[in-house]
Amino acid sequence: MRLKVGIVAQGTSAPLVCEGNTIVVNLHGALISTLVPLCVGTRIEICVILTDKRALAEVVTFILRQPLHCGIALTKAQSIWGVSLPPAEWSELEAEGLRC
Repeated sequence: MRLKVGIVAQGTSAPLVCEGNTIVVNLHGALISTLVPLCVGTRIEICVILTDKRALAEVVTFILRQPLHCGIALTKAQSIWGVSLPPAEWSELEAEGLRC
């Protein structure tokens, strides 16, 4: 789901704190944009400013054309983003069947 919310990323084993925004979110992680580049493999704690909810995550990818955009995977699937998300087992095929 496309959603822009403010976040703070804090390193869990390295001295890192940076602000940013989500671009796309789901129960398993997000595509985020930060003020500093985050390296793949970096373990972080994400704090969603709107909800003050926190979760542990790991940087799993970065986009070469957008060096400040990276994908993160939450350690535990959950919704910390401040919106209701479809259940993890919901697929696009099931969504197709729900359309009128």
